[in-house]
Amino acid sequence: MLKGKKILLGVTGGIASYKSPGICSLLRKLGAEVKVVMTKNATEFVRPLTFQTMSNNVVHCEMFNQLFNMDVEHISLAKWADIIVIAPASANLIGKFANGIADDMLTTVLMASRSKVMLAPGMNTVMLNSEANQKNMETLKNRGVIILETKEDLLACNDYGSGKMLEPNEIVDEIDRALMEKDLGGKSVVITAGPTVEPLDPVRFISNYSSGKMGYALADNAKKRGAKVTLISGPTKIDAPKVDNFVRVKTTRDMFEAVGKYFDDCDVLIKAAAPSDYRPKSYSEEKIKKGNDSQMNLIEMEKNPDIAAHYGSLKKNQIIVGFAAESTNVYEYAKEKLVKKNFDMIVANNIKKKGAGFGSDTNIVSIISKDNIDDLEIMSKAELAKEILDRVKNLMS
Repeated sequence: MLKGKKILLGVTGGIASYKSPGICSLLRKLGAEVKVVMTKNATEFVRPLTFQTMSNNVVHCEMFNQLFNMDVEHISLAKWADIIVIAPASANLIGKFANGIADDMLTTVLMASRSKVMLAPGMNTVMLNSEANQKNMETLKNRGVIILETKEDLLACNDYGSGKMLEPNEIVDEIDRALMEKDLGGKSVVITAGPTVEPLDPVRFISNYSSGKMGYALADNAKKRGAKVTLISGPTKIDAPKVDNFVRVKTTRDMFEAVGKYFDDCDVLIKAAAPSDYRPKSYSEEKIKKGNDSQMNLIEMEKNPDIAAHYGSLKKNQIIVGFAAESTNVYEYAKEKLVKKNFDMIVANNIKKKGAGFGSDTNIVSIISKDNIDDLEIMSKAELAKEILDRVKNLMS
């Protein structure tokens, strides 16, 4: 979570600097404070006024501005920042930083830095892969500087290859990762997410509206907090977060078996998926034709394995978190599920509430344990993931 974090954004001269205002905008929307330092070359690509408007702060470009409130700019900026992020980081900037050259405002701030430093390179492929640049980046990595990967693409110079700077949302995600407290370090967390599908014939299947957003948010937060994360996901239409193991499954039985491979060695199992409780008893190898009313009117179903109940019964020292999506008697059904499936806590919501159902980016839940009910206000699923994992951490301690 970036709310209240102090981000110093450095911008160097390069075509990728057109993306830098987007980084500033996203950081502000997430509640971070942003100050911007630009090199002289950067001001040829993007005007300082753009960043001043978006950051709501003075943009620092010149080395010898008049002192403001008797602050020495490069020292006060270095002291202020929780992290310094250079995006784009040119080969020139990387070379200066690696070799201790401080001849403008940005490199001087870097020389005085006492916080984390992150570089998002953006340059021509040959420049990126040159012996000098690779050596400079290796020097900085050995000092603890975070250097992000680049993408392969058609570059502005019409060369194709690596060197394209990451997109603003990807860089902001890496900033969040760098600043997150690693309070789940050494823990193994298994999370299930999304729906499962039960095929009826080669065309049709039975499923539900689960999007996987909640499970993916939990996996993202757990990984950023230092946990080893296994995400077991049914079919979704969203990008998977960076985790240690991403396991794609289709049916409830697939998910049941996948959980079994990781359960014994995990510290935490979070059942955020919505697996199908039933499956068609028989599968038609051929498409069931529209006129076959008798077959469609009578689809026999059989129970799927109850993943949560099964692994709840095998629990030793693991913490197990369940979910209950209900439309009536939310507390009663959730408490019953908590006991029956041997959960340590359960996250329950009323799917009929606006902002709380499947596919939404927000949720409204009650977190229920054996002796407590905590009703939470509407919040984003990213914020809720933090709330849930904070409680998991407390249970482990």
